Amino acid sequence: MELSCAMGGNAAAPPGPGPPPATTATTTGGGAGLREGEEYESLPSGATLGTHMVAGAVAGIMEHAVMYPVDSVKTRMQSLQPDPKAQYRSVLEALRRMVLTEGFWRPLRGINVTVLGAGPAHALYFACYEKIKKSLSDVFQQGGNSHLANGIAGSVATLLHDAVMNPAEVVKQRLQMFNSPYTSVLGCVRTVRRTEGFGAFYRSYTTQLTMNVPFQAIHFITYELLQEHLNPQRLYNPGSHIVAGAVAGAAAAAATTPLDVCKTLLNTQENTALSSLNIRGHLSGMANAFGTVYRLGGLPAFFKGVRARVIYQMPSTAIAWSVYEFFKYFLTQHVLERKP
Repeated sequence: MELSCAMGGNAAAPPGPGPPPATTATTTGGGAGLREGEEYESLPSGATLGTHMVAGAVAGIMEHAVMYPVDSVKTRMQSLQPDPKAQYRSVLEALRRMVLTEGFWRPLRGINVTVLGAGPAHALYFACYEKIKKSLSDVFQQGGNSHLANGIAGSVATLLHDAVMNPAEVVKQRLQMFNSPYTSVLGCVRTVRRTEGFGAFYRSYTTQLTMNVPFQAIHFITYELLQEHLNPQRLYNPGSHIVAGAVAGAAAAAATTPLDVCKTLLNTQENTALSSLNIRGHLSGMANAFGTVYRLGGLPAFFKGVRARVIYQMPSTAIAWSVYEFFKYFLTQHVLERKP
């Protein structure tokens, strides 16, 4: 993904590797052609920071909303000591049983708080990523595409994303659990704040950062590397965005599953599992979470729900990138068509 996010709006992102862009107008997907000297991958100078944020927000909401039922299954499959009624062999079986025994809308419980968090979190995320990547690419590889810059930019952007998204994750995962005592977002927020304090919404923040920094570094580096081979001219190519996004999401998800299991335990404070180890009060801290997971299930416990996580992440990441790239292309065309 190559996109300028300069605050002043005059700097163009460095072109991606591969053949230089044609100097004639380019037409993609039947839309209006880009004018001479203008590239889809480098938003024109008239595009504002809001353009990047809108594209990112829409992509984030679509990513989380479309795949939310699978995310609900993933949370349950990561339970360290699940109720016998919530032990599933596959994602499809889990979805079928949830609908049949708990109601048609049960896999979607908590989607509203996820959407509320995903919009602003992804708007900040993509805008920060593009701005930092542009600045660092000029330092590390003038006029080129630096994988190191991509990795650092994705990691730093994660700090902002997780600060916004972490409270929503806590509420969402508590609503997703089998036999959850919470029936609404507001009810969950009020109960958690009253019984555990405001800090409960950020109890897993350091663990989530520890997971998401390598996740996003792997994610962005893999995506940009695949784009170099699948789409070297960096044109608007939906197929390349979908394939690169899916592969990047799968690789990053599989590699960071152990940290995701620990994050889920910290977010849900799974009572049955903690009680079996005579742990009183609330579990906190990444080291404690790692130790608890290992005591409960050994090394295999760190990969509980890995298939569901990969199945969720592949299409959701593909959706995020394809929607983001589409809106980037669409908004670029809109700005160009308004130019005299």
